[in-house]
Amino acid sequence: QVQLVESGGGLVQAGGSLRLSCAASRSIFSINRMNWYRQAPGKQRELVATITGLGYTNYADSVKGRFTISRNNAKNTVDLQMNSLKPEDTAVYYCNAFENTSYWGQGTQVTVSS
Repeated sequence: QVQLVESGGGLVQAGGSLRLSCAASRSIFSINRMNWYRQAPGKQRELVATITGLGYTNYADSVKGRFTISRNNAKNTVDLQMNSLKPEDTAVYYCNAFENTSYWGQGTQVTVSS
């Protein structure tokens, strides 16, 4: 098992930046896929960004060029740098680890005002 704790959410104006961080309770070295998801009110949870153990990354089309996912296996953290934020990025953001099963954090609220 692994516990995940997100931090870094908040209120920001459109065009601004936020950096989310996900801290894992144990080593993430063996966890191939670390992901960030988000869920906006009334919408389904959607995959925002993925990073593999080898450092390969993938992004939703809506955030490409604006968001960057990174992982630090030594610190057991996964970050999501979000730039040029838009009101439509408003959502609860969840960290996810997939290792035979999915593990989820409690989420952190990101609100982007216009």
